Amino acid sequence: MRELKVLLVTDSYDLGNTLKRILETDRELILVAEANNAYMARDKILECKPDIMLLSNELPRMSGVTFLERLMPQYPIPTVMLGAPELEERAYDAGAGDFIAFDDAGYGDYKALYREHIPERLHQVVFPGLDKNMFLKGNTDWGKTIIAMGASTGGTEAIHQVVRELKQDIPGIVMVQHMPVGFTAMYAERLNNECEVIVKEAKSGDIVRNGQVLLAPGDKQMRLVKVNGVYQVECRPGPKVSGHCPSVDVLFESVAKTAGRDAIGVLMTGMGRDGAKGLLEMKRKGAVTIGQDEKTCVVYGMPKEAYEIGAVTYQVPLGQIAQKLYYILGRK
Repeated sequence: MRELKVLLVTDSYDLGNTLKRILETDRELILVAEANNAYMARDKILECKPDIMLLSNELPRMSGVTFLERLMPQYPIPTVMLGAPELEERAYDAGAGDFIAFDDAGYGDYKALYREHIPERLHQVVFPGLDKNMFLKGNTDWGKTIIAMGASTGGTEAIHQVVRELKQDIPGIVMVQHMPVGFTAMYAERLNNECEVIVKEAKSGDIVRNGQVLLAPGDKQMRLVKVNGVYQVECRPGPKVSGHCPSVDVLFESVAKTAGRDAIGVLMTGMGRDGAKGLLEMKRKGAVTIGQDEKTCVVYGMPKEAYEIGAVTYQVPLGQIAQKLYYILGRK
């Protein structure tokens, strides 16, 4: 791990002192600035360029979670937030990488914060996947969990940004990126060379394994199937669906049918509406779904269609998708 520059944002003298003492226990955490309100925090971010923000919700004039909602679309800084338990979902939706339930407005137990492993959690948010056992209840056996991803225009770089943050314990991933035949093999090879997980162009019969991404070939429709209780993919020539072969809708609908609530769906940047219908079907079958937000999309088409029909559980910036996946896995 390298040194991390930390911005501490809290209006509480007692909370601030406690957090500073906790930060001092890790030599790699350097407190570069403090702020006691959102406006000062914004200025300190621009001035000091911290690596991560440790943010309390209880601030004057503007709450921490409201500040995060306004900040992230323009300046997506890794953030660990402290707040009342009922704010957790809103904090993650706003882009927080981690959330610590602590109600300072109710005069919380400051000593309890020492048991929250805050230094390790700060490192984990900046470098997703490091020492995840501490944060995900020791669970790296995801059982039958499947992650399905889809993208189009702008997706090659978007997918690269997400996949390079994933570690070898991530559940098996099935993926469609709209590309011509031949290009998918080269793209899979590029990802395989540059990422920790294994990435390959899929072929019929490939088993879905943890730490592996199966990318649909450029001229075939890919579906998830289960053979003798084992998830596999089936890749066959077929007509275009939603204007594409491979089609995200075809993949997502097969995942909804085969994996149901054991799946997580991710729909990223792309023109048109491919994937929106399939993502909705996944959500209806109990899957948790993620849509890339407008600000970070090259083309806000596919995730926009999905969001508008109610298919998206979480709408997050591109830079937060990997962290959101680990958060969802930790709750499963």
